[in-house]
Amino acid sequence: MNINQLGEALERSWSLKTSSKWTADNPAKGQCGVTSLVVNDLLGGEIYKTLLPEGWHFYNRIDRIRQDFTASQFNETIQYGDVLSNRDEAFQDTNLNQYTELKRTVLQHMEESNQ
Repeated sequence: MNINQLGEALERSWSLKTSSKWTADNPAKGQCGVTSLVVNDLLGGEIYKTLLPEGWHFYNRIDRIRQDFTASQFNETIQYGDVLSNRDEAFQDTNLNQYTELKRTVLQHMEESNQ
């Protein structure tokens, strides 16, 4: 699975169904927990977090490389603390319906792009 294709599929999949904070102007808003879980499902690696003024921000580390697909939700540059996290903590930032919806739509977009 190509990281760039996954990033595009995530961006196309984010919606109000995947985060109540989503807006057309800031589609990555509130998507960090649910996105880190789906990325972990599809690519493995570890889930990390960094404490920001808004609260914990979740992202992934794959093959020792930080992959933060939702960094665009912030106006400022993130000063990463790289605190090792886990699926349980990331799931506290989302719910089963949002997770199921994001995973379903990401897989759908990935399949469409491979046709």
